[in-house]
Amino acid sequence: MASAAASAPPTPANLKRIVAASLIGTTIEWYDFFLYGSAAALVFNKLFFPDSDPLVGTLLSFLTYAVGFAARPLGALVFGHYGDRIGRKKLLVLSLLMMGGATFAIGLLPTHATVGSAAPVLLTTLRLVQGFALGGEWGGAVLLVSEHGDARRRGFWASWPQTGAPAGQLLATGVLSLLTALLSDAAFGSWGWRIPFLLSGVLVVVGLWIRLSVDESPVFKEALAHAEARKAARNGEAEKLPLVSVLRHHWRDVLVAMGARMAENISYYVITAFILVYATTSAGVSKQTALNAVLIASAVHFAVIPAWGALSDRVGRRPVYLLGAVGVGLWMFPFFSLVDTGGFGALVLAVTVGLILHGAMYAPQAAFFAEMFATRMRYSGASIGAQFASVAAGAPAPLIATALLAEYDSSTPIVLYVVGAAVLTVIAVLVAKETRHRDLADVEPSVGAEAAAVPAADARTV
Repeated sequence: MASAAASAPPTPANLKRIVAASLIGTTIEWYDFFLYGSAAALVFNKLFFPDSDPLVGTLLSFLTYAVGFAARPLGALVFGHYGDRIGRKKLLVLSLLMMGGATFAIGLLPTHATVGSAAPVLLTTLRLVQGFALGGEWGGAVLLVSEHGDARRRGFWASWPQTGAPAGQLLATGVLSLLTALLSDAAFGSWGWRIPFLLSGVLVVVGLWIRLSVDESPVFKEALAHAEARKAARNGEAEKLPLVSVLRHHWRDVLVAMGARMAENISYYVITAFILVYATTSAGVSKQTALNAVLIASAVHFAVIPAWGALSDRVGRRPVYLLGAVGVGLWMFPFFSLVDTGGFGALVLAVTVGLILHGAMYAPQAAFFAEMFATRMRYSGASIGAQFASVAAGAPAPLIATALLAEYDSSTPIVLYVVGAAVLTVIAVLVAKETRHRDLADVEPSVGAEAAAVPAADARTV
């Protein structure tokens, strides 16, 4: 049993500072990541793939977008390993530096017109760095809050880092929307698109200042002390690697987390990234109108996530998650019909309701995944489950949706694609155990002789 010091909740002021550090950091990192996605839909097809047919250029642009997701599992493995060994805070600082540096560098990239085929190669390389950093960011940010906050309201507090996604989307889309409103298409395509990427440098400085001010999680400190005591009791025998422990004791939880992410991840990128392509090409909506709709919906998304998180503290993680999965699957049928009308109000309604339902999955996800794993393998387990799923879910979602649109010239196959993902998520969550009553500090065994007496059946909690 962890000590009372480890499980005692921090003061309200300290907890708010910890939440702010995680939220601001994740907002900056998601701003960087989503900025690329929006630019991929709007200008990268012309700047880096100019010799292609417009729709093919968009496909190639989204392919570099997907490359960032391919690097996320590697980031999850590396950051998870060291995050479970040396702490959450150090790795969160590193992820912020890597993401911000790569985004700033994209703003300085020469285009295809200047350096030819080297331009998309450089773009892809920086996208890989972004994906690697984000693969380690999410797990550390949500764990830092989950392991500091009190168990009764963990769903609420842990949902705040999740609001970094809509906040980042809001910031990225807002900057792009402002620039497209103020600049001509020629000016935006020539130099205006670089401004939001270069702004990342300023945001990173702010994020670092706040992140460096918080302390390491007390739950992790206690777990580390227990691990050192067990190591000493075994005459210096090293612990198993966190990845090995996860695959041995938590492989079912990893599969559940991956399945739970399918509908959440796929629906989000269809609703926010692919919609910029669909609305402007098939529905005849202007680029500015589509951006404004996503902007409004992202603001609502930001507001509802903590509410969904709080509800998960009352009724459980699984019921709220299931509501979101079923809801987003059903909403896809009217979603595209509303977009096809070409009206701004209908477009806002379609995207907003979609993101509200998405929030019912995304809000409890942080606490849900954190509660599945033991402390000394929690960073690895939560990150692996979340980020490996992103390769099959979020990475190809805009690419698959664009390809389906090009092949069938209809939204129906895209609807069925999202519905299929929702079915997978419902199955995964139904087979999962409810976790909201778990105390994160209680998963550690006592040290010394009592630890040695832990039965094999309880080994998964070590």
